[in-house]
Amino acid sequence: MASGPLSHIRVLDLTIARAGPMAVRLLADWGADVIKIEPPPRKDAQGNSVTGGRRGPDEQNLHRNKRSLAIDLKHSEGRALFHRLARDADVVVENFRSSVKYRLGVDYETLQGINPAIVYASISGFGQDGPDSERPGVDQIIQGMSGLMSITGEPERGPMRVGVAISDTSAGMFLGQGILLALLHRERTGKGQWVHTSLLESMISKLDFQGARYTMSGEEPEQQGNDHPTQVPMGLFEAKDGFVNIAAFGGQMWQRFCDALNATALFEHPDYQSVGSRTRHRDQIKRDMNAVTSAYSADELVQRLNEAGVPCGPINTIKEAFDNAQVKHLGMAVPAPHPEMGDLNLVRSAINLSDFPHAPSLQRAAPDPGADGKEVLVDFGFGDNEITALRASGVIV
Repeated sequence: MASGPLSHIRVLDLTIARAGPMAVRLLADWGADVIKIEPPPRKDAQGNSVTGGRRGPDEQNLHRNKRSLAIDLKHSEGRALFHRLARDADVVVENFRSSVKYRLGVDYETLQGINPAIVYASISGFGQDGPDSERPGVDQIIQGMSGLMSITGEPERGPMRVGVAISDTSAGMFLGQGILLALLHRERTGKGQWVHTSLLESMISKLDFQGARYTMSGEEPEQQGNDHPTQVPMGLFEAKDGFVNIAAFGGQMWQRFCDALNATALFEHPDYQSVGSRTRHRDQIKRDMNAVTSAYSADELVQRLNEAGVPCGPINTIKEAFDNAQVKHLGMAVPAPHPEMGDLNLVRSAINLSDFPHAPSLQRAAPDPGADGKEVLVDFGFGDNEITALRASGVIV
C-alpha cells in the first residue's frame, strides 16, 4: 500500500450503495489497506441499482484505492473466513439492516468478541434503534423527511431536492470522522467501540443554522430560491449575458459594491441605509440591483466586484467548473490506473495534508469484484492449499 497517515490501518469494507463507501473512501484515500468484502459476482449481475456497475464512473469514484475479496458470507465457511480476517483488522464498516448483519454473523457483538480492539462502524437510513430504525432509507426520502426540501427551491414552486446525494455524502463524511475519533481513542486505551450514524441524523445536523433557527426560537425557515435566507443582499443577480452570484451584505461590502459599479443612486437610496432596512426591503433591493448589474457582462461583474473585495462568481456548468483555472491548479481531477481501462480521471479528496501531499495519480482504480482475493488472503497469512480449498468449496472466487 502507498504511504499515508493511515497506512497502518486495515479495514474490512462490507458496505454497498453510497453512504458507507463514502466513509471507507476517506480511509482508503489516506493509505489504509481497505479490503472490500463483497459477494461472489453472478453472471447476470447488473451492478448496484444505486451506483451502477463497477466499471462505471460512480463505483469507480467510490471504490478507488481499495482491494476486493469476494466471500460468500451465507456459507458457514465464508463466515468463519470473515471472522478470521476480523481478528487481524482494525476497522469493519457495514450498512446492513440489523437483521441481516446478525444473520450473517458480522454484527458488532460477534466481532467485538473475536477482536476487542475492533472499531466497528455502521451507517443506516434512520438510526440503529427507534420506531423507524428498520425502515429502508435512501437520499431522496431523507431529503424530504429532514426538512431540507422545504427550504430548497423557489417560493410557491413546491419542494426541491438538492442536485447531489447530500444525505448519503454527509452521512459518509460523518461516519468517516467517527471512525477516526474511535481510532484516536483506541490509541490511548487499546479499546475498540461501535461507531454509527444515519442519513437522517446527518441531514438534520447539516441543517445547521437553519435548524438552530427553529430549535432556539421556533422560527421555521422557508424557501428563498437563490437568495441567502438571512444575509441581504446575497444571491443570484442578472448580467448582460447571464447570471452571477454576488455577496454584498454588511455595510462595507454594500458600499464597495455600489462604488465598483458606479451605483451612487443605489447607495444613497433612503431604503438602503442600514442592514436592517436592506433586509426589510429584500425584494425591492434585488430589483434595483438587477437594474444595475444587467448593464455589465458576467465577466465584467466578476472582475470588478472581486477587485473591490466583493465576492462574486459565475454560474458554471460541471464542465466549466472542472475547466476553471483554480480548479485545475488544485488538481481536483486525478488519474487512477485500471488494468484494462487505462487511466480513469476521478475526483480527489478535498483534504490537504502538508506531510502527505497529493500524488499525481491515485494508487488504483476500483477493482472488479474478487479481483484481489489471493493477494489479500496471502497478506493475512493464508497458504496456497487453504486458498485452493476455499475456492474449491465456493467460499471465494
